[in-house]
Amino acid sequence: MRLVGAQLLAVLFVLGFAPLYRGILERLRARLFFRVGPPVIQPYRDLRKWFSKEVVRSERATWISALSPVVYFCAPVIVTMLIPVLTRSPLPLAFMGDMLGGGFILGAGGFFLLLHALDGASPYAGLGTSRIRLVGVFVEPLITLVICAAATVGASTVPFVVTAALAEPRWLVSPAHVAVLAAWFLFWIAETGRIPVDNPSSTAELSLIDPARVFEAAGPDLALYEWGGWMKFMVVGLIGVNVLGTPWGLAGALSAAALFGALLASALKLLVVGCALVALEVSFAKLRLLRIPEFVMVGSLIALVAVVAAALAAGGGRT
Repeated sequence: MRLVGAQLLAVLFVLGFAPLYRGILERLRARLFFRVGPPVIQPYRDLRKWFSKEVVRSERATWISALSPVVYFCAPVIVTMLIPVLTRSPLPLAFMGDMLGGGFILGAGGFFLLLHALDGASPYAGLGTSRIRLVGVFVEPLITLVICAAATVGASTVPFVVTAALAEPRWLVSPAHVAVLAAWFLFWIAETGRIPVDNPSSTAELSLIDPARVFEAAGPDLALYEWGGWMKFMVVGLIGVNVLGTPWGLAGALSAAALFGALLASALKLLVVGCALVALEVSFAKLRLLRIPEFVMVGSLIALVAVVAAALAAGGGRT
């Protein structure tokens, strides 16, 4: 029962903290631009407002538009069960899928979101979809190389195994570990549509990339899309800080005190990398569309360096 309780607590942590995480980062970004910014609880208010409205869909929409928000919302929740969120030891559903499986699940959510954007026949959503697929062509090799580097270190693609391997002294401060984290950070920016790849706060139709996918959504559909996007942003962040980073703060026991401490530690690590991301966003302008592949390819090169360094170090360790 304690294992099931810890699994449930991890899911509730992602569900509940994701809107607050979004609100904190948006408030911080506004402050760095010398603006007051929205209150940190604004995402919760937005969710309440959207859920109170009726569902409005295009008259051209099919059953895809009804299914897509549910799939997109559930995808990060499922991935939460595969990764170390609060505990070092695997939980009951931890071996349900590995890092590749988690990537496919998040990819399935994004795929249904793209189908929704095209299903409504909106020209702006279609324009944003074509741009997103351009970015995706270059992002997929990047995350594949990151997974290869992590698998080389841990001799496995199971997140809990990779976390334990990267925590070993010979890997913790190794060049391969540093390169993996740098490549993951660039992937986090590109995959979640942050500056300099995209501006998540943009409302100009002709410049929309990631927000274009929900351009035609409204009411509860929009609430599920936005909440799912916030959870995806947080889950990818957790993969960085807890799987590819360090298991520092994760609970070694299933006591209430240990789990509460792990919850605070995970939140603190997310806030640290989130602050670094916001500092980067306010320091750079959004890239032009044709410059985005160059940004992502830099991450791919760093990830390739991580793969080579991990392979050399692993080979030297075995000899």
